[in-house]
Amino acid sequence: MKQKIEDFLVFLLETKKISQNTILSYRRDLNKMVDYLVSHGTQSLDKVTATNINSYVLFLEKEGKSSATISRNISSMKTFFHYLLNRGEITTEPTEMITTPKIDKKNPEIASSSTIDKLLKAPSGNTPKEVRDRAMLELLYATGIRVSELVDLTTSDINIQMCYIICRNPKRDRVVPFGHKAKQILVKYMTTARPALIHDEIPWLFVNFFGRKLSRQGFWKILKEYAASCGISDDITPHTFRHSFGAHLIENGADIRAVQEMMGHADISSTQIYAELSSKRLRQVYDKAHPRG
Repeated sequence: MKQKIEDFLVFLLETKKISQNTILSYRRDLNKMVDYLVSHGTQSLDKVTATNINSYVLFLEKEGKSSATISRNISSMKTFFHYLLNRGEITTEPTEMITTPKIDKKNPEIASSSTIDKLLKAPSGNTPKEVRDRAMLELLYATGIRVSELVDLTTSDINIQMCYIICRNPKRDRVVPFGHKAKQILVKYMTTARPALIHDEIPWLFVNFFGRKLSRQGFWKILKEYAASCGISDDITPHTFRHSFGAHLIENGADIRAVQEMMGHADISSTQIYAELSSKRLRQVYDKAHPRG
């Protein structure tokens, strides 16, 4: 059964141009499903029934998985079994009547400008590591890109003189500008720190101590260390920078369509939430400060 999963993932990668991160998510979800089915006596995908799938969803709930995680697993299974049905490898789709749980939308975690400023100033030294870390943090906040996009950047994706980066995407590349503060530290990184870190000519913009491409997990660890050193108790994640970028732009009057374009949101409703949060914050300030609020 797991070979069928691998065939499906190759199809997604080559035909649908799905990202590597999404492929990893599908593989994890579907392999877990197959392990459950096999352990409960189902040895073939054409023998899977709606009852089997319902039992598996109940199993995920008993494991304490969140609604978002269960919803993602159901989506993975639906896509997989639809693929098998289209190929004639199964005759009925066992996930057809499975409904996804309702997910309560949580407001994005947004850091204050002062918190972001603390984090940006945390790598204050001139060692290659600290210069690299400052450059990564400045660029992340200056552009609002995802951490996966940050570590995927190559030296040819950045135009220092014109102050923009190109985020590569299987569906559509996008150009994102950055400001002079990010430019200053990026120039320093590329002329002094990066040459000290790399051993061979490699394309990746940000590298680790071994001169290889920095991983998402590596960046996450770096961010956690700086947050701790600043005494920041809030849960700061790479996505906090992305959300803060969007919210701070909207708060300061940026056009929502421009923010949507820079962040690469397919649907403007994803960007609209920052405007809604900004309106709520203005209302709170008014109610608190105005004599007749």
